[in-house]
Amino acid sequence: MGVVQEVKDGKFVESNSAASLAEANKKKRTGNDSLDKDAFLQLLVAQMKYQDPLEPTSNTEYISQFATFSELEQMQNMSASMDLFRASSLVGETVLLKVTDSEGRTVDVQGNVDYVVYEKNKAYLSVNGDLYSMDDLDTVADPVYLEAYKLAADWLNIYNKLPEIENLTIADRENVEKLDEMYQGMNDYQKNFLKDEEVDTMKKYVKKMKDLVAVADANKGDSDDE
Repeated sequence: MGVVQEVKDGKFVESNSAASLAEANKKKRTGNDSLDKDAFLQLLVAQMKYQDPLEPTSNTEYISQFATFSELEQMQNMSASMDLFRASSLVGETVLLKVTDSEGRTVDVQGNVDYVVYEKNKAYLSVNGDLYSMDDLDTVADPVYLEAYKLAADWLNIYNKLPEIENLTIADRENVEKLDEMYQGMNDYQKNFLKDEEVDTMKKYVKKMKDLVAVADANKGDSDDE
């Protein structure tokens, strides 16, 4: 096993195997192993061993195959180096990961990257105390964006619970008032996450609810007078 190094506070420190920790976290990946030089040489030897003796492959062709593989290996190493550099720049950032668990289901994981572990030219991100491959990285997001997105999602969750405006009743008062309160507390950036028609409908809800409350209060007053 190669040397594992953890990047934390801009320094390299020793760590446990990222691959084994990721496996313990049940985040298995399949089909990701690349063909290294040793494996290629084994295939080349096998090709030479089992070639047709009547039509042997020329040395020039073998050399060409090996040169092609060497060029591909250099490109892969360059790509790996770029991935490692990119991973180190993610420390402190908020990320969204699309993780495939051991049962083949895709699970969303969101959190800050605490540090990065390098092993065998592969980067693993530490998020919420667990290690994830860079292959799982889906989105790098600004915390302000995520906060606005979550706020809009919470607002829409309440909005979607309301009936059609003609069916609105006093029983919906809590949701309507909560909806209005959340909207009034948003800044301009957060309000941009809501559609204009949704906001217009909310305002109609608020107006009708005020009318319903006024009628209910008037009816209550008449009842008290009696």
